[in-house]
Amino acid sequence: MPLISPGATMDDSSQGKPPTFWQMLHSILAAAFGVQSGKNRARDFTHGKASHFIALGALFTLVFIAVLIGLVQLALHLTR
Repeated sequence: MPLISPGATMDDSSQGKPPTFWQMLHSILAAAFGVQSGKNRARDFTHGKASHFIALGALFTLVFIAVLIGLVQLALHLTR
């Protein structure tokens, strides 16, 4: 019989599973803005693979830089 803590929620049922793509993406975005919750950080360090977070973080960084370059180009184009 599985042990369930008194404060368990639906999200706690995935404790033994690695984070999904969307959970990892949420963690990357939260970490980028410095608002990652302790529970999610613990899940990521316990069940996540570092290589997945590194790859997704690098991809996020490239997309973020491309968006910034695009916004600067748009601003420069509109000021002419």
